Amino acid sequence: MRLLVLGGTEFVGRAVVEAALGRGWEVTVFHRGRHAAPVGVRSLLGDRTAVDGLAALDESDDAWDVVVDTWSAAPRAVRDTARLLRDRAGRYVYVSSRSVYAWPAPAGATEAAPVVADAHADAGRTDYARDKRGGELAVVDAFGADRSVLVRAGLILGPYENVGRLPWWLDRMARGGPVLAPGPRDLPLQYVDVRDLAGWILGAAEQGIGGPYNLTGPQGHATTGTLLEACAEVTGGAAELRWTEPEVILEAGVEPWTQLPVWVPPGSGMHDALHAGDVSRALATGLRCRPVGETVADTWRWLRDLGGSAPRRRDRTVKGLDPQTEARVLAAAGRA
Repeated sequence: MRLLVLGGTEFVGRAVVEAALGRGWEVTVFHRGRHAAPVGVRSLLGDRTAVDGLAALDESDDAWDVVVDTWSAAPRAVRDTARLLRDRAGRYVYVSSRSVYAWPAPAGATEAAPVVADAHADAGRTDYARDKRGGELAVVDAFGADRSVLVRAGLILGPYENVGRLPWWLDRMARGGPVLAPGPRDLPLQYVDVRDLAGWILGAAEQGIGGPYNLTGPQGHATTGTLLEACAEVTGGAAELRWTEPEVILEAGVEPWTQLPVWVPPGSGMHDALHAGDVSRALATGLRCRPVGETVADTWRWLRDLGGSAPRRRDRTVKGLDPQTEARVLAAAGRA
């Protein structure tokens, strides 16, 4: 298989590239040159936001079996690339997001759930949900429904993460001491290891499937407890988890999902939307999810190999809780 990855040097794109190379695929990456491309690929340089930024693709005589695109900003960049490649690629895989559903998506929402309004393929940058939905529309317009794969990813964790969720928890556990652990301990989570996401994408290309797919693990594949306990264990066991009721955390003004990454309180529309989606189509078409302990351990190994801070996307908010706020909440809950 001949694969073109638009990006391919960070997180999801890099995982797709590495998985494809592992299968013996011929891989080309089109990127801005800000980060080194993985060994074993052919690089084409360009900036999709610049005038003539697609020149390297336009001037290439190559054709590909599949294109994978992870773009998260103005949909018109996806529009321009998809139009350029529609006669030179067999299939276009767009890594979208479950954020495209009208908020909040109910528990058990399938791919048929209503999506956000006022999204357009020709739009400039607006907000994340409409940008991703506009990217979907751009792909389908150029490639048609049968040759488009819309990967509506949920929470993505694993090595190369540049958002800061799992890396924050690992760094916090490594510091040790009492840790604010948001309850309940058995609260079910939904996420997907980036390598399992990549594996599904390549399998979808091989199968020749099309359409939208909710791409995250099944609800309850992990819980808040299994995730945080794995983080505490892999970092050396110096952290002391202090399980704290959601009401105490919320009353203290702590922001779920951002200040306590991954976690959102149970019984809320936010939890249903983020951690209770229907993923039966993905499972039926080959999604396999590795154990949470493996995701955590491999991410910690990657962080240690870096020898410093994890990379972070400049267009994402800073994740995590400062030590002073954590201590204050623990004291208020009698967990210090």
